[in-house]
Amino acid sequence: MNAEMPTPEAPTKLTQDPHRVTSDEREKVLEVAIGREVRSFRKQKGITVAELATRTGLSIGMLSKIENGNTSPSLSTLQALANALSVPLTSFFRRFEERREAVHTLAGEGVATEREGTRANHQYNLLGHIGANASGVIVEPYMITLNDDSDVFPTFQHGGIETIYMLEGQVAYRHGDSVHHLRPGDTLFFDADAPHGPEELIELPARYLSIISYPQNAS
Repeated sequence: MNAEMPTPEAPTKLTQDPHRVTSDEREKVLEVAIGREVRSFRKQKGITVAELATRTGLSIGMLSKIENGNTSPSLSTLQALANALSVPLTSFFRRFEERREAVHTLAGEGVATEREGTRANHQYNLLGHIGANASGVIVEPYMITLNDDSDVFPTFQHGGIETIYMLEGQVAYRHGDSVHHLRPGDTLFFDADAPHGPEELIELPARYLSIISYPQNAS
C-alpha cells in the first residue's frame, strides 16, 4: 500500500500585491487621497458622519463612499465639504500632491559608509537614502561585504526594523538568543533593537543586502 503524499500547504495570500497596479487603480489614487483627508479633517473637528451629512446636505452613504475613496466627488461637493470643515478646498489634495522620491544608484557607485558597530574590513555601501515621508519613516538600504580579512564583531543594537537578504557566501547570523545559518536567497527580518550581527563567517566572500527602517524621531 502506497503511503499518502502530504498535501502541500497553500501559499499565504497577501492582502496587497505591490506590483499589481491597473489603470482603474491609478484613477482611484486621487479619490483615495481626498477621502483620507476628508476623514482626517472630520475627526480632527470631532464631527460624526451624520453631523457632516447634515452640514453639507449629503447623504451618510455618499459621505462613506467619499471617505473610503469609492467615488469621485464633484467640485461643488468638495466645496460644501470644505465649508463644513472650515478648511481650504485645496487641502483635500495635500497627500495626492506630496513629493514621492526614488533613488537610483548605479552598480559600484554606492557610498562607502560606517554604521555604529562597524569593524575593520567590513564594507558597508549605502545604496540610497530617503528621509522621512508622510509616514515619518526613514529607510536605509546597505550592501554589506565580508571578505577573508573581515573579523567577526560583537553584536550591536539600533532602533527600527531590519531585513537581510543573502546574496553570496554563508554566515551564521545572531539575533538575540538565536543563530540563523544564512545562505544565498535566505531572508532574515527582525527587530533591530535586539543584539544582532554575523557571529560566524562560514563561506567567504559573503555579501548581503541590509535594509533598515526606523521612525524619524529615532534617527
